[in-house]
Amino acid sequence: MIANLIGGFVAILIGSSIVGPLSVEVNSNTASINASGATCTYAVDSAYDNCQLYMSSSWGATVLKLVPGFFALGILGIGIAVTYSSLRQAGVV
Repeated sequence: MIANLIGGFVAILIGSSIVGPLSVEVNSNTASINASGATCTYAVDSAYDNCQLYMSSSWGATVLKLVPGFFALGILGIGIAVTYSSLRQAGVV
């Protein structure tokens, strides 16, 4: 039981520490505004930098922004599953 709780705690700790950098990377790759603050246009100049995904498929950029949320829900699910299985082995549930 203790081994399951420790393993689950480590998985949750590592997973939750990855959510922030994952969110930053996803948002920077799906930006509709580039690093200099200009709105993405079809012009082939500095205003087009970091806007390739948004300009080619705005719905793809929107769907990609959902990834960190679903990743966090997955980590939450792991926490619930580990806690439930540990309590079940102990005979509490």
